[in-house]
Amino acid sequence: MILYDRYMIDRRLRVLQAIARHGTVTAAAQVCRMTTAAASHQIQALARELGVALLEPVGRGVRLTPAARTLLAHGEILLAQWEHARADLATHRAGDVGGTLHFCGFATAAAAVVPQAMALLRQEYPALRLHLRESEPARSFDLLVADDTDIAVVVATPNIPPVTDAAFDQHALYDEPLDLLVGPEHPLVGRDDVALSDLAADPWICSNPGRAYHQLVTLACTSAGFAPGIAHYADEWDTGAALVARGFGVALVPRLAELPTRHDTRRIPISTPPVPIRRVIAAVRAGSENQPTIAAGLDALRQVTAALSLTLDVPGQPPL
Repeated sequence: MILYDRYMIDRRLRVLQAIARHGTVTAAAQVCRMTTAAASHQIQALARELGVALLEPVGRGVRLTPAARTLLAHGEILLAQWEHARADLATHRAGDVGGTLHFCGFATAAAAVVPQAMALLRQEYPALRLHLRESEPARSFDLLVADDTDIAVVVATPNIPPVTDAAFDQHALYDEPLDLLVGPEHPLVGRDDVALSDLAADPWICSNPGRAYHQLVTLACTSAGFAPGIAHYADEWDTGAALVARGFGVALVPRLAELPTRHDTRRIPISTPPVPIRRVIAAVRAGSENQPTIAAGLDALRQVTAALSLTLDVPGQPPL
C-alpha cells in the first residue's frame, strides 16, 4: 500500500518524476533534497510493493520501464487532483488569501517584474507573506516539483518542460524583444535601419553554455543566418556591459534589463526582421492555479506585464 507524505501523495512518486525528468537517480536525489542512496532505496521499495520493475539501466543513467511510465501517468493525475483539493479546501478557511506565496524567476524577471507583482500583493493582502528566489528556468521547474516554490517566472527555452507536460500549467505573460548592445564607437551607432545579421562578423559576448541566455543568443543568431563567434563569456550584465563598452564585443540584451550606468554602451533596437524575441511564462504545478494565494499571484503578474505591453510591443514577430 502506498504511504502518504504531508501533502497526501507518496513522495516516492516525486522521486520517480524527477528521475524521468533528469535521467539519473543522483540528479533526482539532488532535486528532492536527499542522498542518492535514499532515493534509490525509495524507488526499490516502491517497486517491491507494486510488484513491477520501475527502472532499467541505460549506459551511465537509467530509464523508466513501461510500468513506471504508467505509474507516473496516474501519479500526475493524483498530484494535480491534490492541488485541486487544496484549492477547494482553501474556500473553507477564514481569509482566502494568506500564508506564504513563493516565487522564483530568472534574473530580469526577478528584478523587473516579480517585485512589482509582490508590491501589488502586499498592498492588497497585507497578511500574505511573500518570498522570491532567483533561479534559472530549468531549476525553477525542479523547485515546483519539490514544492519549494509556487509560481515560476521563466523564459521559454528548449530545456524546460513542454507545454504538454501534465505536471505543470504554463501561462504566457509577455514577449520581450532583445536589443543590440554595442560600444560607443561601433559603426551601427546612429543608424536607423539595423538587422541582427549586421553583426555576424563581430565578436560576441554571451553567458556560459547551459544557461538560458546562451540558448537565446544562439537561437537568435541562427535564425538570422549565422553562428555567433563568442569571444567572451559573462553571466552578469555588469561584466558583459564592461566588455562591450571597451570594444571587446557585442551582445544582445533584453528590453527590460537594466544595465550599469558607469559603462558607456549603446542599446540599439533591431528594426529589420527577424527581431529576436523571448517568451516569458509563469508556470505552476498542475491543478494549483485556483488556490487563492497562487491565483492572486498570477493575477498580480498579469497586471504588471499588461502595463509593459507598449514597451515590449514588436508586431508580427514570433518568439524564439
